Amino acid sequence: MIRDTVNFQSVKVGDKLPELPIDLTVSLVVGGAIVSRDYTPVHHSKKAAQDAGMQDVFMNILTTNGLVGRFVTDWAGGDARITGVSIKLGAPNLPGDTMTMTGEVKNKDDDTGAIEVESPARMHGATTSPAR
Repeated sequence: MIRDTVNFQSVKVGDKLPELPIDLTVSLVVGGAIVSRDYTPVHHSKKAAQDAGMQDVFMNILTTNGLVGRFVTDWAGGDARITGVSIKLGAPNLPGDTMTMTGEVKNKDDDTGAIEVESPARMHGATTSPAR
């Protein structure tokens, strides 16, 4: 749910974003890969994933990136613009698990109007996603 855009003056370094749990399903993993045109078999075929040493299909980086964007804009509002995302994968997102996104305002630049959010998603390890 996208809300009204946050007021820049009301945001403070250290503000916490509301937690977002995302239930991971085969449909989400496969659908995210298809919509991002990632036809790598490990994102579509359980057998291909198992042949590669995984237990099941796993989420691609582009789907993770999209979910990070959703998380930040759900908090920041419809007029917010994401100008950069840096993602470090810690562990694969697998069907049946829940990826829980949290976030905190790490920096606020009064000159540019930019707010930097750090969002470590918890999933078997950490996926750190600073967004600006």
